[in-house]
Amino acid sequence: MELIEKLEPIIIFSAVIIGLLFSNINLIAQNTSYLINIFLCLMLYGLFLEVPLNELKNSFKNVKFSLTSILINFLWTPLFGYFLGSIFFKGQIDLFIGFFMLILTPCTDWYLVFTKLAKGDLNLSLSILPMNLVLQIVLLPIYLIIFFSSGHMMDYTQLAYSLLIVIIIPFIASLITKMIFKNMKWKIESIFSSLEIWFLALAVFCIFASQGKLLFENLSSTVTIFIPLIIFFGVNTIIDLLLSEKINFTYHEYASLTMTTLARNSPLALAIAINSFPGHELISIALVIGPLIELPVLYLVSKFCLWIQNSGLFFVCRNIF
Repeated sequence: MELIEKLEPIIIFSAVIIGLLFSNINLIAQNTSYLINIFLCLMLYGLFLEVPLNELKNSFKNVKFSLTSILINFLWTPLFGYFLGSIFFKGQIDLFIGFFMLILTPCTDWYLVFTKLAKGDLNLSLSILPMNLVLQIVLLPIYLIIFFSSGHMMDYTQLAYSLLIVIIIPFIASLITKMIFKNMKWKIESIFSSLEIWFLALAVFCIFASQGKLLFENLSSTVTIFIPLIIFFGVNTIIDLLLSEKINFTYHEYASLTMTTLARNSPLALAIAINSFPGHELISIALVIGPLIELPVLYLVSKFCLWIQNSGLFFVCRNIF
């Protein structure tokens, strides 16, 4: 695991703290909001450069794993996320939407780090990455419309604009870049790979520098997002274990499934939220706060997976169920 990957949680947390400190400086607070989209687009451009979409067909080689992952990520998780949100965020629609968007988007980067920590099947986890990316881009707007359009929160024009600016343009730019540099000995994606976390950190800094006062005004409400998140991680960890035993996954497949269905992709959801819900900054703040608890939890879950393997409980439970 690269040093930069180990430091990702610290980098993001530091960006939050520094942003909050600078939120008291009006000159910075009033001007940083204009930079958020720029940094997020650069981050997503780097992400799209790394995703091997030409390997999308490989996602279906292990049909059982791919289908299980899809059902958990894109059927069970939206329903469970909406259920949790409706319980914990009554009368707090912005936090509800932020939580829902966080829950709905499977991770496309750091879940590989935790898969490696848990000694999962890294190639299997990598093969499903393009499919997760495509499905979340397609399904996120659909689920937002299904669950939230009745509350007059959804502006379809803003949603379409958001997808164009932060998804389609960086995606097309990445495809063009790959075509131009495909015969080069050096890979341009390797350059942007090391910069992605810094672009994200700069975007996070700008969010908290421009919206720090709003966060402090709603601190007690915002912190409540931790409770449903912990429930989500706990329930899905148990579901992953039981399903893996029921359908005879190997340990390595089980560990890969766990990380694929627990890790969330807040940067992509964040980029969409900022443009789709102007004037609702708490949605973006909820999406940034989520990973502050997600990353430590994923580390603990990776250790839990290893304990399951080393203790032999994985195979014992399989015989029971």
